[in-house]
Amino acid sequence: MNKKAVELKLGIVLNTNDAESVWNAFRLANASLKENRETTVFLLGKAVECENIQKDDFDVQKELNSFKESNGRLLACGTCLRLREQKTKVCSVSSMQELLELVKESDKLISLG
Repeated sequence: MNKKAVELKLGIVLNTNDAESVWNAFRLANASLKENRETTVFLLGKAVECENIQKDDFDVQKELNSFKESNGRLLACGTCLRLREQKTKVCSVSSMQELLELVKESDKLISLG
């Protein structure tokens, strides 16, 4: 019997602008994509600032760009962006409803921050 492999859907909710935590979140997301898993990162709260993180020890921009280039799905809370007067160049502006959908459809969901 030939069984089709079930693809894991990984959701990562990121709620921090701590450089090391953001770097590690995207490293995990990239590892997931390398195993052909559908992977979504939802930026919430302070995490919507991740495009602006510059820290020599943790190359957030490299991991973030790799995630986008590998067709990772990146969403940012629109309310959180507005509250911080942030604009995004790399992700889709999203909502709590889309976060709820991510929670419901993910096989595994982790929250960092």
